[in-house]
Parts: sequence; C-alpha cells; structure tokens
Amino acid sequence: MHKVAIVGRPNVGKSSLFNRLVGRREAVVADFPGVTRDAKEGLMLYHNHRITLIDTGGLWSGDEWEQAIRQKAEWAMEGAQAVIFVLDPREGLSAADYEVAEWLRRVGKPVIVVANKIDSPKHDVYLAELWGLGFGEPLPVSAEHARGLDDLMDRVLEHLPADDEDVPEVAPIRISLIGRPNVGKSSLLNAITHTERAIVADQPGTTRDSLDVEWDYGGQRFVLVDTAGIRKKPDTAIEDYAIQRSEAAIERSDLIWLVVNATDLGDHELKLANLAYESGKPVIVVVNKWDLVPDEDLKSTEKELNQKLHHISYAPRVYTSAINDYGIHDMLAEAMKLYEKWQSRIPTAELNRWLEVWQMRQAVPNFHGKKLKMYFMTQVETAPPTFAIFCNRADFVTRAYEGFLQNRIREDLQLAGIPVRLKWKEKGPYKRGKKGEEAEA
Repeated sequence: MHKVAIVGRPNVGKSSLFNRLVGRREAVVADFPGVTRDAKEGLMLYHNHRITLIDTGGLWSGDEWEQAIRQKAEWAMEGAQAVIFVLDPREGLSAADYEVAEWLRRVGKPVIVVANKIDSPKHDVYLAELWGLGFGEPLPVSAEHARGLDDLMDRVLEHLPADDEDVPEVAPIRISLIGRPNVGKSSLLNAITHTERAIVADQPGTTRDSLDVEWDYGGQRFVLVDTAGIRKKPDTAIEDYAIQRSEAAIERSDLIWLVVNATDLGDHELKLANLAYESGKPVIVVVNKWDLVPDEDLKSTEKELNQKLHHISYAPRVYTSAINDYGIHDMLAEAMKLYEKWQSRIPTAELNRWLEVWQMRQAVPNFHGKKLKMYFMTQVETAPPTFAIFCNRADFVTRAYEGFLQNRIREDLQLAGIPVRLKWKEKGPYKRGKKGEEAEA
C-alpha cells in the first residue's frame, strides 16, 4: 500500500484537507492551532490506487507538544512515497514555514507544495512567494470548497510506484479503546504495537482525536482505535467534539476494550460501561496499571471492580500493565475469541432443543393462572447474536426470566462474554398485533 504524509505548521488546514481526501470527517477540525497531535491514518482510493494518508500535527508550534509532534511526523515520513506540504499563503510565509521547508529538504522525500484556502482563481496571486521554497510549482487548493483536489492527487500519483499489491480479502477486526482520561489507553496501544505511535503524557486530555493503527497478530489483521478520554463534563468545545468522535468510533468498531485504572476506579466507569453495553459490541474490561496494586489488595480490588461493573458481568476481564507488557497478548487473544463468537450462528434445531431444557430448569412466569408459553426459537441476526422467541404473550416476560434465558444462551451455547439480544414475537390466540419487545444483555 502507498503512503503519503501531510505536514505543515499549525492551523493551515491539514486536517481539513485530510478529511476531504479520505471522504469523511476522520480528523477533528477547529479554528485554533494544536488540535491534531498524533499522526492519524486514513485510507483513500484514487484511480485504483490504495493510499494510506497520514495527517500530522502542526510542526514548529512553539508549545509543549512541539517535540512530540515532530517525532510523530518523522514516523509518518518513514516509507512515505510523497509529502504534501500545506501552507496558508494568504497569511504569508512565516518563520515556522521556512523551518518546516528546511526540515523537509533534510528528509529528502518528494514534496508537493499545496497552497490551501485559495478559494477562487483571483487568489492565485498569493502563490508567487511559495516558489521561493524551492519545491517547484505550488498547487492552489481549497479544502473547504474541494477546489484543486484532483490536480493534487494527479501530482501525488507521479511519485507512486506501480500499484500491483493484492488487496487483502479478510477484513480486519476493528477494536476501540475507551476510558476516561489518563487511564493509559495510549500507553497500551504503544505496548501492543511495539511503537510510539500515540503521544503519551501525564497530562489528561493528551489524545484529542481517535487514532487508527493497523496491526497484525497471529495472522489476524486488526485496526486499533485509540480514542480521546471521555469525561463526565467536557471542559472545552474541542473536548466535547472529541468525545462525539470517540462515540462514533465505538459505533464503527467490532469490539471494545474498556480501559479502567486498577488504582482509581470511579463512578464514571459506570457511564462508560453503559456506553459499551448499549453498543451491542463485545466488551473486554482491561484493568490497566495492575502492577501498581499491592499483592495484599489484589482480591479486594478485583471484588470492587466486579461490584461496580456488575451490569456487564458477562464481559471478560484482562489485567494488564503497559509498563511491563503484562497481559498484552491476553487482550488480543481474547479479542480474537470473542470476535468469532460474536459472528456465530446457532442451528434452529439446537436452539429449540435447548429451549425445552431451559423451560424445565426454570418455571416460566405465571400471571393470574396464565402461563407464558414459548413455541419456537430461531436466530435472526449475528454480530451481535439476536434470537427471536415466538410466544403467546410478550408482556408476560419478566426481566428476571429474560435474564435467565440470556445467561443460559451464553453458557449453554458457548457464547460466554458476548452481548445477546432477544426479540419476543407473539403468535396464537392471544396475539395482539404488535411486533413484540426487544431486550439486550
């Protein structure tokens, strides 16, 4: 796959251009500098070329993140066939622009100078100064109005080798890491991939946008998504939008790693657990910083964790430490196992044999001498496994009995750790003409 990096000083429109090229709002965009810190990847297709586009943070920002952002940009340069150097010519060239240009000359990659925010031909007069950077003809584009994007990509293609790579047929497993700020999500991502892909700092809120990283483990492809920490009350508008981006990342994921701090388990974990629970995705509770728990407190800490997260008691726990790599392989192995279960399909004949067994194990609800009757059960969906049960009265189904059936499905049908949905459909003389009710656990 081809690789192209987007670089430039802060607030010249790199993320806006990145979003335009990949065709969706992958990167957070704001009117002030310093929003993007990590190097964010996105896949785009252009004239049958599969291109990994990398959005980097603003270089030579002059703030506390300058060195970390430059390190991520240097990583983005490794293996890149071309570099898109974004500038805002209407503001004129700044000292930071010249610093970036000098750095690019040392890197030695093909550079395409892009004059962003050139909304119409009358603004082309701003291009003259950019010739002096020594990278050839600058291209006028407008990320906001989608002007000049085809010309830009045609220029990019000039630097790409022939595309004879086979496209993998197996889709990767997409996993989102969620948690409140500073629980170690980015550190875990770096420990898994054996890289420094994500910026790590003691300051909460370091990650401002979701970060996708492709990874291969045991022949299985993964896309690991490091999301922004989710607070109870966001402090800023950009933080609020980052939370929305995290929630969108969860919706696009196949599995969720709910990362909690073993030494600081708060009430906010309940909200995050509910968020994971409602998504219908398999959840693995990753208890990070387990190495900081004293030996004499291990059992009490584990008990407290189970009490707070009792409503997702079905979700497996993995105890980890990003510092010493403890439990890292367990995270991936458990994810592979749950993903296979999440997509499993149970034969109808087997379901109905078990339905008879379950009715004998636990008496069905009885209302004023009338019993709930379950006639038939079949699986109607996968991912998550969803089962329809045909009965005489859906309103006779109690929450306790529904929970009993969901637990039996997980335990007896080898679906441990998987959320299960039930749909109740009425048939027979008591049918009231409604579709029934749906439950999830």
